[in-house]
Amino acid sequence: MQRRLRACVVVLLLGSAWPLWAAPPQLDAPVHEAEGIREYRFDNGLALVLFPDTSKPVTTVNVTYRVGSRHEGYGETGMAHLLEHLVFKGTPTHTDIPGEMRRRGVRFNGTTWLDRTNYFASFSTDADTLDWVLRMEADRMVNSRIAREDLDSEMTVVRNEMESGENNPVRALMQRVMGAAYQWHNYGNSTIGARSDVENVPIDRLQAFYRTWYQPDNAVLVIAGDFDPAQALAAVGESFGALPKPTRALPVTYTREPAQDGERHVVVRRVGRTPYLVAGYHIPAGRHDDSAAVAVLSQVLGSTPGGRLHRRLVEPGRATGASASALAMDEPGYLSFVAEAPEGSDLDALQTELLALVEDATTTPFTEAEVDDAKQRMLAGYERAMRDPNAIGVALSEAIAQGDWRLLLRTRDRLDAVTVNDVTRVAQAYLRRDNRTTGQFLPTDAVERVTITEAPTADAALQDFVPRAALDAGEAFDPSYANIDARTKISTLSNGAKLAVLDKATRGNSVQVRMNLRLGDAQRLHDRAIAGQMAGTLLMRGSEGFDRAALSRQLTSLRSTLSVGGTATTVTVAATTDREHVGALLDLVADVLRKPTFPDSEFTQLRSQQLTGIRSSMSEPGAVANQALSQHFNAFPKGHPYHATTFEDRIAQVEGLQLEDVGAFHRDFYGMGEGATIAVVGDVDPDAVRTQLEDLFGDWALPTPFVRIETPYVAREPVRQTLVTPDKANATLVARQSLQINQDHADYPALLIGNYILGGSGMKSRLGDRIRQREGLSYGVGSNFSASVFDDAGAFGVSAIAAPENMAQVETAMREELQRIRSEGITQAELDDAREGMLRARRTSRANDPELVGMLDSNLYTGRDMAYSAAFEDKLRALTPEAVRAAMERHLQPEALSVFIGGDFRD
Repeated sequence: MQRRLRACVVVLLLGSAWPLWAAPPQLDAPVHEAEGIREYRFDNGLALVLFPDTSKPVTTVNVTYRVGSRHEGYGETGMAHLLEHLVFKGTPTHTDIPGEMRRRGVRFNGTTWLDRTNYFASFSTDADTLDWVLRMEADRMVNSRIAREDLDSEMTVVRNEMESGENNPVRALMQRVMGAAYQWHNYGNSTIGARSDVENVPIDRLQAFYRTWYQPDNAVLVIAGDFDPAQALAAVGESFGALPKPTRALPVTYTREPAQDGERHVVVRRVGRTPYLVAGYHIPAGRHDDSAAVAVLSQVLGSTPGGRLHRRLVEPGRATGASASALAMDEPGYLSFVAEAPEGSDLDALQTELLALVEDATTTPFTEAEVDDAKQRMLAGYERAMRDPNAIGVALSEAIAQGDWRLLLRTRDRLDAVTVNDVTRVAQAYLRRDNRTTGQFLPTDAVERVTITEAPTADAALQDFVPRAALDAGEAFDPSYANIDARTKISTLSNGAKLAVLDKATRGNSVQVRMNLRLGDAQRLHDRAIAGQMAGTLLMRGSEGFDRAALSRQLTSLRSTLSVGGTATTVTVAATTDREHVGALLDLVADVLRKPTFPDSEFTQLRSQQLTGIRSSMSEPGAVANQALSQHFNAFPKGHPYHATTFEDRIAQVEGLQLEDVGAFHRDFYGMGEGATIAVVGDVDPDAVRTQLEDLFGDWALPTPFVRIETPYVAREPVRQTLVTPDKANATLVARQSLQINQDHADYPALLIGNYILGGSGMKSRLGDRIRQREGLSYGVGSNFSASVFDDAGAFGVSAIAAPENMAQVETAMREELQRIRSEGITQAELDDAREGMLRARRTSRANDPELVGMLDSNLYTGRDMAYSAAFEDKLRALTPEAVRAAMERHLQPEALSVFIGGDFRD
């Protein structure tokens, strides 16, 4: 659960974005308002931020506490993260918070970072659910148990999360670099904490930490999305507003990292196949005037594919990946550069080249084009984000941690004003040898010390901030199945491709596009799977109209995103845009799909990246266990497009692939026909979209007819394999049983909800309750169930991570819980909670346009409509506890599971 993601204005500026409503008598006018967002303050110190939007019937509640790992004392590292876990354990009033969330169909989580902790919940619009969430959050703000027994039960889970992070070489290396760079400031500590602190923290210190920081005057409550502002204000007043004002003064952190007096270097030695480099530099806090220019500098150097590191290191093949990241924090932060190298690389030479590119950047002056491209890409991200208040409601946590939610908007405006001179200035100021952590210590006569100046207060930083007008909110859309079917226009292009268009007014005039091209048949695709996969991946790396960098710039200028990927049998296109740019985006999609150039340099680069990725996987417990599982259940001969290959086979296939093979695959298979589907949801003219798609693709036929490949049911004798992956602190278990079932089988609804109760609903499930909550063995455990739409080929599986020494207990508990649900069944309350949670979650998915467009696209291929889904929900409502138990007993057997476990199991 760690982080793994403004000055009042007149009413005329806000236009009609806000409905007319009045604050309760106990509140004055908003203390701040900007671009459709208002902030109120309660007498107890709580800040309330409201961002209403009726265009999508989803509400998000986000509570941000200004406390993170930076606020921990000696011996207390990891305490903020421990609290994040423990407040889910409940209060005397709310004894089962995850279960209550699930029953109401709430999507929830919590995250801890250096400056803050936040808890968010999203749910289908419902005033009663909003009221419940607010009362629950207010209750656990001051009444969470934080009990010794809860800490003991959660300890192994947190340790397992720690071990899971230690398996990631980049994450481990980055933490060591941060630890060397920050010798005094707590930003050098891992958010998850030191193992000794986490394991030995006295419960009274944890309780005191909770009582100090979890108070209304240290919290900002954000409500975003579809809700009634007046009702929300009243509900917050009755819940959070009723909490007493704290009498203690909040502690103030005052430690500042002194200017670094020379380069530092760390080395991490572990089992693995892939080398990495990190170079990091101290930078000012996020409120500092230089922060926006540093962010642009990070993009200019580290973005893919247009950044300097990518062009100078990755494209020539000296690195397989390069990136940059700037931490804009409440106090002076950090700018880091990461390079992934091919196996066997000369790291000293690569480090010299990396540092030359970063620290000598001013010898090759930054250009207007580079800076403008970086700015527009970042500004486009802000623009897209502002279309979704629910996402912004959570994203505000980072600005809140810096002192004020309006800093998010102020940062956007500062980015807009960044010049080439600004980028050059901050590069010269901060990318200095003696401010760097990565290399060796060397005596020197010339000392270069970088002093980081203090950032202004949030109030000072916002003195000249003028907010922009709020985006148009769109319509209040009814996500019922009947309404979606009634408003969706279905048609067929002249080449047989099916099209579904749902025109609806959306926030910011946003539009979602989804396409699926289905290719070939089993015979003609034999031995061509790797060529198909490579062709799909290379589509976004160059076309007749745009090379890779130009394509990235074009998407930025269109304020759009585009993702294209493919396998031997399917090409998937996912895009977001707005009404103004949808036509240009579709033109771009046609250019990418129909006229790829498959540049030799990109092919060489991609092949190197894939080989590096495969070799990295060969020492990872999860990848090794999943490969063994796939091999055991493989139903197709070698060369078949669905054949389960080994690591070694994939390496041989990638190494043997030639560029002409990729071009030939595109010529032989790409086109649109009976298997092609296109779905569009958002603010569009359906007739114009259809006409344009006909013009772009109507004459693009399939060179080879598409024939769906059947997936047979293949029974396998159960096996159990332990696979040793040395020097990995976290082990992975995967288990599977094949089922002879499809989605029209009478038992499908019962199995779906039975799996949901057993382990499909995550933390609050039979497996989660026992293995994570009570026995504290695993940070992540769950079950999965799937069935084909067309074929009698289904599967049930379980996955879990744990310390190697705990995996036997995890496996035993998994088998016992599966047997218990088969023999004892479930209660009516369990069924009611699971069913209600599933139904609410399905409604939330329909209200979320990126998910809705995927549903429409899938329905085109399967021949279903939303009425089919409505009828399926009727089947869920008709289920009884006995029907679920009987279905689970008929199909699932603990003794039939094949189990594969990867980890460091050496004596």
